[in-house]
Amino acid sequence: MWSKIEDVADERVLYLTTVGRKSGLPREIEIWFVTFSGRFYLFSETGETAKWVKNIRHEPKVTLRIAECRLEAVARVLDPRTDRNLWDQVAAIAKRKYGWGDGLPVQITPLFGPQIIQL
Repeated sequence: MWSKIEDVADERVLYLTTVGRKSGLPREIEIWFVTFSGRFYLFSETGETAKWVKNIRHEPKVTLRIAECRLEAVARVLDPRTDRNLWDQVAAIAKRKYGWGDGLPVQITPLFGPQIIQL
């Protein structure tokens, strides 16, 4: 069990569950992530066309799963103008971690601490 986001910064992937904007059903993807300043950041390779990004635009409440822990969170797509400094910072972290930091960054802010789940 981990207690702060930085504890899982070296993990390779997390599982993001969004609510399908048309179906209303949970939709889970496996995705690379980075951490910065107590938040998670994901990158959409296909920008606004990714279904998970569209789902977040429709319903920002999401769930993250890393190892045996789950987090309830809220997501927001970074704006290229007003979030430019943050965008550049998290892209640089992703480039160091994965060798890739292109794409549309999405910020994930946990609502509560991690909860252990039975898988």
